[in-house]
Amino acid sequence: MTTTRKPRRRTLAASATTAIAVGLLSLGAAPAAHADTLPTLCNPAVDRATTEPFNLQITPIVTDFLIYNVAPGTTGQHTDTLTRVSSVTTTVDNKTEITATASALFAKVEVKVGFSVQKTTSSTTSQTVSDVWNLKDPGRYGLYRGTRVVTGQYVTRICAQTGPTTGIWVTTQPTPGTFTTYESPEIGSVGCAPAEPAATVRRTAQLLISNC
Repeated sequence: MTTTRKPRRRTLAASATTAIAVGLLSLGAAPAAHADTLPTLCNPAVDRATTEPFNLQITPIVTDFLIYNVAPGTTGQHTDTLTRVSSVTTTVDNKTEITATASALFAKVEVKVGFSVQKTTSSTTSQTVSDVWNLKDPGRYGLYRGTRVVTGQYVTRICAQTGPTTGIWVTTQPTPGTFTTYESPEIGSVGCAPAEPAATVRRTAQLLISNC
C-alpha cells in the first residue's frame, strides 16, 4: 500500500479526562517560554480584581501515533487507528473542574500565546483516532494526532488605591496558582524528510519515526 499526500494538518475538536504525560516531551523542541511583565499601576475607579497568567510554557506533544511503511510500487488510500501514547487535560491548580473564573484565565492565556486554547473541562483522551490517509510515495511515515500544551502560573490581584485615580495592583494570594490547557488537536501524516520546523507537533511526530 502507498502513501503520502503531502503530510497534512487538520484540527480536531477535543473533550474530557487524563493528565499530561511527559515521556515524549524530550523528543520535540524545548518548550517555548513567554516572558511576562505584569502591570503594576491601575485606576481604582475602573479596575477591579483580576487574574493574570504568567511564566507561560508552550510544548508540542504527540498524543496518538502509528508508524506506517509504504512499499515501492504501491499506492492508494487506507484507514488506520492510532495508538495512544500520551494525553493532556485542562487543569487549574491540578483540578479538572474548570470554573467561569478559570475560563476567563484561559481567555487571557489565549491572547498571550496567539492561538486558541481549551477553556472548559476537556481532554485529548475523549476518542479513538481513526482517519483516512492518502500516501503515494514509498517510505516510512508517522501518522499522528497531537497538540501544543500551554502550562503556566497565575495570580489574582486587586487594585489598591493610592490616590483619587491612582492605584497599584496587589496580589491577594501567598503563592501563584498553576494551570494547563492546550490547543485544539491536529491530525496528520509526516515522512522522514525533509525536517519539519522546530517546536511544532509535526516535528515532534517526525522524531518518533524509527529507522528513517
